[in-house]
Amino acid sequence: MRKTVFTLLTLFAAFVLVACDDYETYGEKKEKERDAIAAYISENKINVIDEATFTAQGETTSVEKNEYVYLDKSGVYMQIVRRGAGEKLEENKQVNIICRFVEYNINEGYNQLANMYTSYYPDKFTVLRQGSNISSASFTQGMMKSSYGNAVPEGWLIPLLYINIGRQTTADEEISRVNLIVPHSKGQAYAQQSVYACHYTITYQRER
Repeated sequence: MRKTVFTLLTLFAAFVLVACDDYETYGEKKEKERDAIAAYISENKINVIDEATFTAQGETTSVEKNEYVYLDKSGVYMQIVRRGAGEKLEENKQVNIICRFVEYNINEGYNQLANMYTSYYPDKFTVLRQGSNISSASFTQGMMKSSYGNAVPEGWLIPLLYINIGRQTTADEEISRVNLIVPHSKGQAYAQQSVYACHYTITYQRER
């Protein structure tokens, strides 16, 4: 009997040790995320510039040099591919925005969600600009809403301070397009919960 009890206790202790060994702390997950972002930047030969350089360049990033500006406050990396047609968001006016996107899970290394190259209906949400603050209502439709819930990731709102939000009215005009590296803290609900970063390619335009 004692031998049986001792054996069971030994097995239980081994199980606890294995479970503890598999458990990752929040700090360890954040470190893994930082390493994944650094590896992604290196592998894709991204040239990271600081905000002072970005400002000196007229708030632009060179696509030819594969430049992304690192935004200290948010931890987001942003490349403005096209500033786009139209004008910047007006002050104190709600604007309905239509987006198409590709979401790439940087930690795991695969595209996990996209509607940019399909006929699937686009994502829509409403924003309000007050100075340098962009606030957002919930998604009203789209793959982000159906996959992650109503909340618009904070990382998606940051480019709205720098790009134009209009519509294509001539053959020469194009809507705005950005590339983003978004850490979990500014990402969608699952990214926040599981602590992983995403790369996004997103187009923005004003709804009619």
